[in-house]
Amino acid sequence: MLAIGAVLVVVSFFFLATPWGFPPTGVEHSDPRLPFAPLLFIIGGVLMWLAAVAFEVLPGKRPA
Repeated sequence: MLAIGAVLVVVSFFFLATPWGFPPTGVEHSDPRLPFAPLLFIIGGVLMWLAAVAFEVLPGKRPA
């Protein structure tokens, strides 16, 4: 769950939301490539947070 969230955050930020190109001040470089890429970034962050919650809440073997 943590790995999936981290991958989703990295992929959505670097490859889907952040436009690459020059000049960086152009209007075409201020919009994400994928319109819902910020939503994927937020979902990835929430998944990483929920992984920590699940680790603390769910019973299981704890390392010594």
